[in-house]
Amino acid sequence: MKKVSVVIPAFNEQASIGDTLRAIRERFFCDELIVVDDGSKDETADIASKWADKVIRAPRNQGKGAAVQLGWKCASGDVVMLLDGDLRDSAAEAAHLLAPVLQDVCDMAVAVLPPPQVKAGLGLAKGLAHHGIRMLTGFEARAPLSGQRAIRRELLNRLGSQDKGFGIEVGLTVDALRAGYRVAEVPVFFSHRETKNDWAGFRHRGKEFVAISRTLCWKWWEGQEWKRKS
Repeated sequence: MKKVSVVIPAFNEQASIGDTLRAIRERFFCDELIVVDDGSKDETADIASKWADKVIRAPRNQGKGAAVQLGWKCASGDVVMLLDGDLRDSAAEAAHLLAPVLQDVCDMAVAVLPPPQVKAGLGLAKGLAHHGIRMLTGFEARAPLSGQRAIRRELLNRLGSQDKGFGIEVGLTVDALRAGYRVAEVPVFFSHRETKNDWAGFRHRGKEFVAISRTLCWKWWEGQEWKRKS
């Protein structure tokens, strides 16, 4: 039986991290539950310590990508599942994301969430990620920015350093496909906090767009280097 580790990066998630972890503990089996507190200023780490096997406290906010990589490097599972801290009760749906990997259908399963109830933003970041992944790999990603993923340890061990910010999902997809691993998108009824059409929402999407652009440029350059060497 393969050992499953769940890694959750969290930044100022005191309002939802408890519900998320409780749902995992009570309704979804995993061998190891790790929370990486990415320099939160609230009670995220203290709440997480009541449920998680391990809480890693970063001294300052380093970015989602950095927190995710710190978490999976400390995980011991044969399969590592990445989940966001704001899934609340819907985190119990994680079994549907894990199944294709355990059944050897794919090496990385990416959750496709239901469409948001209220459309926010112009979809620029998602569109950039979709077209960038297609340009670099030929893969038509429906959920290029989904942070909910189940990944074989073997695949993670093959990956190089990833973006420290919001470009990590795009980087994971591109690197996995380039290395010949199987990526599958799986509909899962996860739900999480939606960014709004306010200053905080636009700021978040702006940072996401910049990080995705940075990641795609880096992956394009890596591809050119590989072609030159071969």
